[in-house]
Amino acid sequence: MKETGPLNAILEIKGLKAYYETIKGYVKAVDDVSLRIKSKTAVGLVGESGCGKTTLALAVTRLLPSNGRVLGGSIFFNGKDILSISEEEFRKEYRWKKISMVFQGAMNALNPVYRIGDQIAEAIIRHENVSKDEALERAKKLLSLVGIDPKRAKSYPHELSGGMKQRTMIAMALACNPEFLIADEPTTALDVIVQAQVLKLIKSLQQELGLTLMLITHDLSVVAEICDYAAVMYAGKLVESADIVTIYKNPLHPYTKGLVNAFPSIRGEKKQLVSIPGAPPNLLNPPSGCRFHPRCPYAMEICRREEPELVKVDGDHQVACHLVSR
Repeated sequence: MKETGPLNAILEIKGLKAYYETIKGYVKAVDDVSLRIKSKTAVGLVGESGCGKTTLALAVTRLLPSNGRVLGGSIFFNGKDILSISEEEFRKEYRWKKISMVFQGAMNALNPVYRIGDQIAEAIIRHENVSKDEALERAKKLLSLVGIDPKRAKSYPHELSGGMKQRTMIAMALACNPEFLIADEPTTALDVIVQAQVLKLIKSLQQELGLTLMLITHDLSVVAEICDYAAVMYAGKLVESADIVTIYKNPLHPYTKGLVNAFPSIRGEKKQLVSIPGAPPNLLNPPSGCRFHPRCPYAMEICRREEPELVKVDGDHQVACHLVSR
């Protein structure tokens, strides 16, 4: 079994290539991405829709759809290459027990004909040798942990509000005491007040339970609220990563700067927001060189020819941009 890296890096992704096979060729959704996540931290994975955030999470949990392929790279969890082990071993030892996920659109993921307590208990029974009664008791405690009255364990999904369904999915993700939690757009389709409540819950649980959190979102305000670090993806590539203060106060990649400039501020004069022109490229045939160069106001000739390497600027701050590496 391959081993790697310092012990404080709970997850280390090296040169990951996760593509989707189509009749027109491979969609390079995650293309040579490397990322280290320290234990017990909260990391925000940000970028526009279609940049590869969810594909990266699905590769980590080995839940890519049938046409998804990992064609290169490795994923180490606590020093073990989890891509090199069998699916059976990963299902028994890692998925849900050590690595769990709150899926995008989770409010629609509950089975409408089963009580929510039974659904949480099923996740426990499938991964641990416990009786149904024990699993149901744990399910009630988990509901209480996420702020739902344990008596609601007998409720059906249609009897819950949107926020309660989302909390139930978070409880289910925590059912087997994982070390690493992935939350993929956990506040999608919720109103602003409920969004704030769910985000506050996720942050408090992360701190209380000592979880490592990967939060996938396109909302920079969410990242600022609950994350310690941010990793910015564009067109299947990691373009910048740093602690959250650095990302907001000293972004170096033009794409990151564009995202920050498009974020409204409640302080100072009211300014018109500056959007990023153009649209992300088709990943069936991405542009040569830097994939952001067709939209970049600072693009040079080298940007069109050569792909920039991800270089360390200072501490944990990494950037893939020719403007920085020159």
